[in-house]
Amino acid sequence: MFSRIRTGKSTSAFSGEPALLRRKLEEADAVLIGAGAGLSAAAGFEYEGERFRRYFGDFAARYHFADMYSGGFYPYDTLEEHWAYWSRYIWINRYMDAPRPVYDRLCQLVKDKDYFVLTTNVDHCFQKAGFAKERLFYTQGDYGLFQCSGPCHPDTYDNREAVQAMLEAQGCSIGADGALQMPESAALKRAIPGGLVPRCPRCGRPMSMNLRADGTFVEDAGWHAAARRYQDFVRRVQGGRVLYWELGVGMNTPGIIKYNFWRQTYQSPRAWYACVNLQAAYCPPEIQARAVCLQGDIGAILDAI
Repeated sequence: MFSRIRTGKSTSAFSGEPALLRRKLEEADAVLIGAGAGLSAAAGFEYEGERFRRYFGDFAARYHFADMYSGGFYPYDTLEEHWAYWSRYIWINRYMDAPRPVYDRLCQLVKDKDYFVLTTNVDHCFQKAGFAKERLFYTQGDYGLFQCSGPCHPDTYDNREAVQAMLEAQGCSIGADGALQMPESAALKRAIPGGLVPRCPRCGRPMSMNLRADGTFVEDAGWHAAARRYQDFVRRVQGGRVLYWELGVGMNTPGIIKYNFWRQTYQSPRAWYACVNLQAAYCPPEIQARAVCLQGDIGAILDAI
């Protein structure tokens, strides 16, 4: 259906187009937001650099990886060390607030619209910013949930208390604002006691994260309920003045949001497509007449809108 040639790339952050996006947002009867990792990066959830060194400097010195993703996939010798790493990872990316209020700004822009959010992000930032839970579909899981690593059953489990216990066992503490406070390096432990390793309450296997990383991912009852709400929203607004608004979506899983939004815009003559991305904002020529693509810092562009 679509040409493989990428067109419509913006060469600057604005080029006068935020006003067009603002107008299309105001005119839209419904807004479907598609959010990828770039949105959380714009909010300050960076996985390398100073933020990585602050919370994982001891792991980096021992294993010589340079970002959180690499550390998350590292084959640690013990579950005690694996969960020491992952407990810090979970807390700072799920239970701490984002450093910059990008999600809050987005919420203010759509709160009075008929909206729904489809996201591959797993950091809970939408709900923390005030988006209604019943208008969210987290397709790829949630840092805040454990599941059986088997899995022997399709349930998931909230992990906040378990994660906090792991952090405290390493010598860390949680501030009044929810921020992770790290001790002096000499007092920091890089492993948790064996008794804190999370295990499945049914089969006794070690727990794993509820993240779509392989074929063991559990789609629990909450996931299926959110999927139905999303499908109902799409059917209800189809054919109307819908803004399909993509923010920070890359090419890791383009079929979930990007290609989906292109197709729905193409099939609905009254719909518009918007793409906001730091590095690659574009659309196929088939929908270019009904699209606005803004390349640049997402937070700055939301401010301009």
